[in-house]
Amino acid sequence: MPGRDRISELPESLLTHILSYLPTKHSVKTSVLSTRWKNLWLNVPALDLNCEDFPYREEEEEEEAVLGFLDRLLEFEPGSRLLKVKVKCGNVEDIGGLRDRISTVIHRGPQHLDFESFTEYRDHDDAFLYPFIDYIPLNLYTSRTLVSLKLTFSGLEDPGFVWMPCLKSMILVKKLVSGCPVLEELTLVRNMDPILVGTDEKIMRVRSGSLKRFRVPFWHGKRCRSSVKCTLEIDAPMLEHMTLGEDHYDSVMVKNLTSLFMVDLGIKFAVKFGEFVDPGDLSKRNEIRYFLSGISSVKHMNISEKTVQALELYSRVELIPKFNNLSRLVAVFPGNLLEFLPAFLECFPNLKHLILEVVYFREEEDAFELTNVPQCFLSTLECVALKRIHDWEEEEMRVATYFLENAAVLKKLTLSLTDYPRLISDEEIFEEVNKVTKRSPTCQILPDWELC
Repeated sequence: MPGRDRISELPESLLTHILSYLPTKHSVKTSVLSTRWKNLWLNVPALDLNCEDFPYREEEEEEEAVLGFLDRLLEFEPGSRLLKVKVKCGNVEDIGGLRDRISTVIHRGPQHLDFESFTEYRDHDDAFLYPFIDYIPLNLYTSRTLVSLKLTFSGLEDPGFVWMPCLKSMILVKKLVSGCPVLEELTLVRNMDPILVGTDEKIMRVRSGSLKRFRVPFWHGKRCRSSVKCTLEIDAPMLEHMTLGEDHYDSVMVKNLTSLFMVDLGIKFAVKFGEFVDPGDLSKRNEIRYFLSGISSVKHMNISEKTVQALELYSRVELIPKFNNLSRLVAVFPGNLLEFLPAFLECFPNLKHLILEVVYFREEEDAFELTNVPQCFLSTLECVALKRIHDWEEEEMRVATYFLENAAVLKKLTLSLTDYPRLISDEEIFEEVNKVTKRSPTCQILPDWELC
């Protein structure tokens, strides 16, 4: 029949499930469609609320609008569950009573909670800093239903007791890990503002018998600096993947990483932007030695340009530990440190697969020699990929020649070229490569985006 409303004829459970994928403000708008839809949004098992979406002229009106909306939602079916909850307070200032409503939401037994708070600090007469806006209720820390948790810009004062038996994934800035016995994934972001984190030296401990993936992401970029010293301590015997993508911490300590399979390093072992490790600093050298020894059983490694720079400085005064289990390495190497490449690869005696990106600075390049032959060249190195080659000039040819002439068991060399116009064709590159060695490892040329 023309004009028939087939969507409204669907079962209510299916309609509310569909609405659960929409922001709450959009599901509310469906209430004007018909009588059938009037209260349908109130039964949706998900809440996606942005407090800044409420129109207001005065602060009191905004507070009443937010609380009134939540009260209507929570009082409609007091026994129903909100399985997925996302609340963003943004820059909305203190809303009295919001903490109590969030507590009620948590009592509803959500499985997924994503909460962005608005926490500010003030200086009291006793010169200590205390939060005066924090919407996180204490019953969060004893939730028996949460499977994933993301907290952003929350004060997160130490609750004393934490028991979250179902939590598997967490993104936060404070310590809840020890009370989460099945936690498998954790992303940790440190707030670098000394006003928010205090001025005492601190230790952030991540201790978990279940954690499998741990990330400190690249987050603040150039702003990643702080006058507050903080040490990150990781003790996780089941950890398989670790990413340290930013220097959020002055020092990193690792313990019991016996299951570590892959590590992604983007740190330079110094928090301040543009600052690198001082080889003359004995305590920093000890820190780096213990850290490298603690991850030395890893099998796959990704390493950034700035981490290579830090290790080159460290290598001037101490030997880098051997990574005897490492079989695959992805490295970004500064062109001005290429003479360090043989000594660097010597640390991986059983390396089989190498993906190498050399970052050249043409105007400043000094002549370099690649003479020493690492152990892996003689017995294990089978596949080498030279990544993101812009031009095929003397430096690139010299690096390719180094592998072709010295890697005794090399089976495949891949040259990954960018899409920039070149004066030399792929065929000419093949001809130059074939002149280098009488052996015939497979050589292929791929566009950069095809290289994994």
